Amino acid sequence: MKKTLTLACAIAAPLLFSQSAVAAFDYFKSDGSFKRFSVSAGWLHASPQGKANPMQTTTVIKDGTVANNGSIKVSTVKDIIDDPKQDQINGLLDFVSLGNGDLDLGNVPVLGNLSGTSVINGLGEWTSAGTGLEADDADTVGLLFNYYMNDKWSMELKAGIPPKVDILGQGQVFAPLTGTVTPGKVIGIPLPDFNISKDIPITDLTQGGGVASSARAWLPAAEVHYQFGKSGVNKFRPYVGAGVLYAYFNDIELNDGIRNDLEMAGHQIQNIKDGKAGAALEGIKSSQGMSVDVEADSSFAPIFTVGATYDFNDRWYGVGSVSYAKLDSDTTITVKNDSGEELIRAGTTLDIDPYITYLGVGYRF
Repeated sequence: MKKTLTLACAIAAPLLFSQSAVAAFDYFKSDGSFKRFSVSAGWLHASPQGKANPMQTTTVIKDGTVANNGSIKVSTVKDIIDDPKQDQINGLLDFVSLGNGDLDLGNVPVLGNLSGTSVINGLGEWTSAGTGLEADDADTVGLLFNYYMNDKWSMELKAGIPPKVDILGQGQVFAPLTGTVTPGKVIGIPLPDFNISKDIPITDLTQGGGVASSARAWLPAAEVHYQFGKSGVNKFRPYVGAGVLYAYFNDIELNDGIRNDLEMAGHQIQNIKDGKAGAALEGIKSSQGMSVDVEADSSFAPIFTVGATYDFNDRWYGVGSVSYAKLDSDTTITVKNDSGEELIRAGTTLDIDPYITYLGVGYRF
């Protein structure tokens, strides 16, 4: 409701001003040929120029979190060891498992639970370089409505049928896991701690043909125009304009592959919370269900326009314009469990910065 009220005020304010301006400065005396209103329809093309910004991710697993490892295979542990004592640790693992990489260290015959605990770092917050989102080109039917205060100055409302815009993904997101493992004891004898490190793949934003998501884009704009030349004298009349554009996005749909990947990432975080860090590394689903939500913030942006009209007669005309808007939107993806607890939050700024071209036919009245 607040967004709707804000948009209404933003559009209505210049129109109210124009009405008062005409009442106070009615210096244009129409001879009957001057038309105060015009409307046009035509082709509108938006070509975003913004570049992708890296994804920033946070989770509920803060640095220094101590988690039980639980069930975990020997081969999984070997894959994440990053320690000067790596050869020694591998030797101990081979000795305990008798070379069986599938042995569960959480339940070793005779010896019991040797998986121990881990101090986990790196999952609290990180930035994924080389990743991000970009808006693709879009086409739609555009509509322009103008109110002329006089032969030079006018107010324009620019809108169109809201197009479905593809949001293109770039790069792969990895979680930079580091930590220290404290294994269980063998016959009361503690095994040496060792460090671990692994970039855990979360999702590939380029999957599905590179379309990470899509959204319905509502982009109305209100502008003030100054038109050169004189009606009834010059058929071709260039104009310049400036104003404000409002961007609102809904019907956001996330690529199914990315959605599935993020649900799995949610299970990994939930497993760590549940004392099953080994299950997290091995991609085993947790005890809870996961939901993924995507939101894009609405925003205002300045817009600048250059264009021209060509009169076919005193009522019908052609119009073309090029506009530029300095527009961005913060996009946020959240993963929650069945209890409503937010496990993962990933976000980026979607720089749109579109050039908007318009070609149409109009009618004055």
